[in-house]
Amino acid sequence: MVNSLIAAALAAASPQATPAAAPAPPEPALFVVRDADTTIYIFGTFHALDGQTKWFNDPVKGAFESSGELVLETLVPEGPAGPAPVFTATAQPPLGTLSMTPSASFLATTRMAISAGRTQGMQVGNGADMVLRHAAEAEGKPVEGLETLESQLKMFSRMPATLPSDNAGAGDPADTTNSMHSLSSAMAEMQSAWKRGDQSVFVRMLDQLHRAAPDTYRVMFTERNARWADWIAGRMQTPGTVFVAVGAGHLAGKDSLLVRLAEMGIESARLN
Repeated sequence: MVNSLIAAALAAASPQATPAAAPAPPEPALFVVRDADTTIYIFGTFHALDGQTKWFNDPVKGAFESSGELVLETLVPEGPAGPAPVFTATAQPPLGTLSMTPSASFLATTRMAISAGRTQGMQVGNGADMVLRHAAEAEGKPVEGLETLESQLKMFSRMPATLPSDNAGAGDPADTTNSMHSLSSAMAEMQSAWKRGDQSVFVRMLDQLHRAAPDTYRVMFTERNARWADWIAGRMQTPGTVFVAVGAGHLAGKDSLLVRLAEMGIESARLN
């Protein structure tokens, strides 16, 4: 659930300023692939939101309601109090018998990203993934994940230690303050872009990440997008309608899930 937050921390420490735009009805990007008897909607999510706009409406809600199942990146355990907390340096989620833990650099970056998001009022409980999951569960729709939580932890445990936050706090406190301010601004910009369905901001973020940390980009985006494209290609062989929701960054750029599908001869169309 924290992939977009980590990517922001990695790549958007100094975001480019963009002119303020007049508020418009939210229209996060929604795509579809289909054949004669199978329809798969592909929705770009933002994993933590401020909850201030009503994005879950047509055409997103219409596509969701027409689908027989929901597929997310992964299913994060939930307890009586709500979603399991995102990892911190001192508190690990209840992972049962899982044998690996995220790297220290991942934890530091995640902690910084969460703090920056909270300054903008962004919470995982308001995130598009969680809203969709709760709606599906309320309606009795099956919900599954493209990845297991264990596989995600394994991915993060082998993440290259090249994160900008590795030395955060080790020097001048003003440096940490400036980094937090820049990251907070970047996340606000990304959230606003997501609400508009503007993929260009995510393309820029991904390009920055690719240049700054190519191995991390490969692990987080290139490899996963290829695996998910394989899953969708396989699912196209079974009739029905499916709603797939993955982070918006996975639907942007030269290595996106949509590009991987096109390379397999599966063309997508944007619906909004």
